[in-house]
Amino acid sequence: MILLRFDQTFLNANTYILADLQQKIAVVVDPGAGSRFWIKEALASLNLELGAVLLTHGHADHVWDVSAIVDNQPVYIPQPDLYRLTDPLAHLGMPQYALAFPRMGVETWIKPQNVLPVPDNAYQTGWEIVPGVVMRALATPGHTEGSSVFLFDGQSQPLHPNSVVVTDRVEHFMLSGDVLFQNGIGRTDLPGGDAQKMVSSLRFLVNVIRPETQILPGHGPHTNMFHETRHSDFLHKAMS
Repeated sequence: MILLRFDQTFLNANTYILADLQQKIAVVVDPGAGSRFWIKEALASLNLELGAVLLTHGHADHVWDVSAIVDNQPVYIPQPDLYRLTDPLAHLGMPQYALAFPRMGVETWIKPQNVLPVPDNAYQTGWEIVPGVVMRALATPGHTEGSSVFLFDGQSQPLHPNSVVVTDRVEHFMLSGDVLFQNGIGRTDLPGGDAQKMVSSLRFLVNVIRPETQILPGHGPHTNMFHETRHSDFLHKAMS
């Protein structure tokens, strides 16, 4: 499996690229402001074709460059956050970023043509988003109404300078967006956030995610569920 991470974006939001080694069809996750050139270069260097974009939620720092990398490829986002793609800045609740995002990413927000909700089967039995990449989604509202995490298995190969390689064996991974970071969680004070729902989502994750699962967050370095359940003050508070 190809698994890449790039964090040189506005607000250091992580952008990920996933692809099966044989199929060579990539899914880009959360193309933040400033990621478009890296995405295009990384895809070209590994001879990957863009198959789909996946957005963990609809905040501007995770979606801003999507229109610069897609033609008519599907752009998936959890259904409750669909409305945010009409104008991500208008729903962010932080007007001070109105000039900063265009300077870092695309100049003018353009809603992608082929925006689709993450399908129901992704939250039930699993979903092959692109050939060879199968995920399962879990609804984890609190940071936004639609915030979701995405689970998949694979053995990451060191094929690129930005490769995420944890071990030399098949791992369980979770794309956690802005729900869970290394000793941190996403804020709940922005429009659409809900502190009580976030607590419920965190309790749910503690109870259902395997301890060995590698967490690929929306900001910061990767971690794992074992470490977070034992050392995260935020998870301890949520479970108390």
